[in-house]
Amino acid sequence: MVELYTDGGCIGNPGPGGWAFVIKDSDFLVEAFGGEKDTTNNRMELTAVTRGLERAFQEFPGAKIKVITDSQYVKNGITTWIHSWKRNGWRTASKLPVKNQEFWVALDSVCQKMDLEWGWVKGHSGNPLNERCDALVHQGIKEIS
Repeated sequence: MVELYTDGGCIGNPGPGGWAFVIKDSDFLVEAFGGEKDTTNNRMELTAVTRGLERAFQEFPGAKIKVITDSQYVKNGITTWIHSWKRNGWRTASKLPVKNQEFWVALDSVCQKMDLEWGWVKGHSGNPLNERCDALVHQGIKEIS
C-alpha cells in the first residue's frame, strides 16, 4: 500500500502558511512542499492533501492510497461532513456557507478518481513522516517569508 502523509500550517491564522506531503511505498519516497504569504491553517491542510493525492495519482495510478493526516478537520470533512454539505448545496447544518468550499471541491474531485483509506495521527507525537511533513511546512513558510 502507498502511504501519503500530509501537513499544513500557518504562522498566525491567517498569516504566512506552508503545506507539505510525503509519499512512501516499499521502494519510493517523494516529498514536496510550498507556501503562501496570506492564508489559513485549514487551507494549507487541504492544499497538502490535494497536491499529495494529485502526485500519488500520477505516480501510482490504480493503487490504494492510505492518507495519513494530523488534521481532524480534513479527515472528518472528507469522510463524513462533505456528503451532507453537497446534499445541502454546500451549506452547513446551520445553513451557513461551507468555509473553504473551493478547496473541498478540489479535494473531492481528486478523491473520486482514487481508492483511498483515511487515517489520523496526532501531530508532534514522534511519527517520523508526520514530523518530516511538519519540517517541510516550516521550510515552505520560510521560503515565502
